[in-house]
Amino acid sequence: MKIHVTDFDGKEHTLEALEGWRVMEIIRDHGLPIKAECGGCLACATCHVYVAPEWQNKLVPPSLDETDMLDMAVDVKDNSRLSCQLIMNAELDGLRVTLAPAG
Repeated sequence: MKIHVTDFDGKEHTLEALEGWRVMEIIRDHGLPIKAECGGCLACATCHVYVAPEWQNKLVPPSLDETDMLDMAVDVKDNSRLSCQLIMNAELDGLRVTLAPAG
């Protein structure tokens, strides 16, 4: 499986992804600049990403806790998600996200 991540400079990176891993972990473990300060505990919003429009309906809807955390993020948009809450599976093979400003 793969995900495609656009970094802060607009460069797209194609990353190998493992089923069951959080998108945040995949991005972090490939060395891209994502803070992910809480490590996926839903205690910050530093793994904020923008999901490509064609992928939004394929994701599990955000929980109330995720929505609350996104309220603390910088430059939130309709397609904002916390990458720690996106779990890779076969249906998400090819997922496209863009790193959001960490503020």
